[in-house]
Amino acid sequence: QVQLVESGGGSVHPGASLNLSCVVSGDIFAVGIMGWYRQAPGKERELVATIRRGGTTNYADSMKDRFTISRDTAKNTAYLQMNDLKPEDTAVYYCNTDTVRVKNGTFYYDQWGQGTQVTVSA
Repeated sequence: QVQLVESGGGSVHPGASLNLSCVVSGDIFAVGIMGWYRQAPGKERELVATIRRGGTTNYADSMKDRFTISRDTAKNTAYLQMNDLKPEDTAVYYCNTDTVRVKNGTFYYDQWGQGTQVTVSA
C-alpha cells in the first residue's frame, strides 16, 4: 500500500510564504513524476507544478514566478515553496504521483494525497 501525505498548509496574510511537503510512504522502490495541484472552492482542480525524477519541472504559467517545486528523491518527498501569496491562491493543495513502484514489484498509478488547506486573507 502507498500513501501520500501533505503538510505545511495554513492561514496566512497576503505576501506571506509557505512551504508544502508531500511524503510518499510505503515499501517504496521508486517514485515517478510528482506534482502539486490545487482546487479552490467552486472550481476545478488545476495543475500547479510537476517535477520528474531527474529534476525537470513544469509549471502552470500563472504560478511559475512565485512557486517553486523541488524533490528529494532519496526521501520520496516533494516540496512546493510558495512566495508572495495572494488571496486567489486560497485552495486545497494536493500532491500527486503518476507511478510508484514498491519493493515487491507492484506498481501503483495516479496516487493522490488528502490535501492541505492554504488560506490567504487579510
